[in-house]
Amino acid sequence: MKPKHFIDQLDDSRIVAAIGAAEQNTSAEIRVYVSHRKRHDALEAAKARFQALGMHKTRDRSAVLIYLVPHTHQLALWGDTAVHEKCGEDFWKDVVAGMTRQLKEGHLTEAIEHAVKEIGAILAKHFPRRPDDTNELPNAVVRE
Repeated sequence: MKPKHFIDQLDDSRIVAAIGAAEQNTSAEIRVYVSHRKRHDALEAAKARFQALGMHKTRDRSAVLIYLVPHTHQLALWGDTAVHEKCGEDFWKDVVAGMTRQLKEGHLTEAIEHAVKEIGAILAKHFPRRPDDTNELPNAVVRE
């Protein structure tokens, strides 16, 4: 699938709704970032973008970035320090594998929605929502 077609097919409103629903049960934060540039190392780009977006500044260091690079057919997940300590490497590999399958089948928005739901469920387990919780980061899909 051509990158422009991929980008145009994404339904931001459904993704934002999925993020909002996932964050109802956790104090953690989830963001989705779609890069319009050619990135050859999605994980390194995700780490840099995570910092640039200020995602490392959440109260519990519990933010997760879903980073997509349509031009090079890559994706990466980056969780802050507390998230990585709790979730482990296998969880991230499973989410990426599930997304990859759905993306290859052309289910673009669904792949992201499903990943947000899975990530939200594990974040709720390790970082349950608190009575004083606030939405620390915007839910909007970021496009570069």
